[in-house]
Amino acid sequence: MDKRYIWPFIAADLKSRMVFIGGPRQVGKTTLAQSFIKNYRDGHPAYLNWDFAEHQNRIRNREWPATEKVIVFDEIHKLHSWRNLVKGYFDVLKRSHQFVVTGSARLDYYRRGGDSLLGRYRYYRLHPFSLGEVGYTAENLKKLFRFGGFPESFFTHDEVFTRRWHIERLHRIIHSDLRDLERVSDIDKVKLLAEELPNRVGSPLSIKSLASDLQVDFKTAKRWLGILDMLYYSFQIAPYGAREITAVKKEQKLYLWDFSQVTEPGTRFENMVACQLLKYCHFRQDTQGYRMELRFIREKTGREVDFVVLDDKKPVFAVECKLNDTNLSQSVHYLAGRLKGLKFFQLHMGDVSRQISDQVSIMPFLDFCKYLKLP
Repeated sequence: MDKRYIWPFIAADLKSRMVFIGGPRQVGKTTLAQSFIKNYRDGHPAYLNWDFAEHQNRIRNREWPATEKVIVFDEIHKLHSWRNLVKGYFDVLKRSHQFVVTGSARLDYYRRGGDSLLGRYRYYRLHPFSLGEVGYTAENLKKLFRFGGFPESFFTHDEVFTRRWHIERLHRIIHSDLRDLERVSDIDKVKLLAEELPNRVGSPLSIKSLASDLQVDFKTAKRWLGILDMLYYSFQIAPYGAREITAVKKEQKLYLWDFSQVTEPGTRFENMVACQLLKYCHFRQDTQGYRMELRFIREKTGREVDFVVLDDKKPVFAVECKLNDTNLSQSVHYLAGRLKGLKFFQLHMGDVSRQISDQVSIMPFLDFCKYLKLP
């Protein structure tokens, strides 16, 4: 699957700009970028990776094929002056060449420094597979739920391989990407934090509790969580403070980019839905410029709905996750009564659909993805 869901949008933007592709490790960024090179093969001279010493001189000296329109720079952000370098190439060669830049979390972090690239590129976040990419079938949903959406694990669909892949991926994130992004003196404790986070998915995130478990101060634990977010290991969502309810304001919830790490089925389902909704938000923002946010709704009394999607700070729809329960959640019933006009979906893994009212639907997750045409 070289031509991923954002492929046509990248192809269109390359006509006038450079394209930067970010996202988690092993999500398929390099494969996607290489798919734009005509007749790509291993070792193609139009693909240049800064991690290879022989490629570094070729990048500096513009040693790439004049007949190849698309040039891919991988990991070039590791060069201190990379922004000025690619800016110069684009300004001089934009009529003869197109440039795709891919990289790790550091690319996303450092592309925002200064304004030398302003107006010269589009940035896309590549997500793991979802049903919209692999096909809307019950079999694909079971496979996705079990093995996650990262290509290597999804296509191998083997339990032993997936467990070993989890260990290898975390090792690379901590010992390669983390060291490349920031200086952290206690790498082992960051690894312990990452290993603990699957147990904290979906619940109110207590940084104080994590700090105590790790025996570090609050600020250090908070900083480490922020780093893991930048490394596309986890992501946090904030509460939506609707005026009609007494909403919590400071609590956060945390989810993993690879939901197959979560062992409890109900929590894994919630994390899978979170990943799909985040992908939906990023897709609409990166391809169409909408200001999308993923949040959750929780009253101080404890009533909660798992997710609400916002467009330009206005709620579009809310989602509650119930793995096998097709009875209407009391929280959905109450909050739908308070938040008039907001559409609520209660999702499950079965095949039962119930229309409770014009505002509230109980729906299989598979049908929900089809309904919204989620990527």
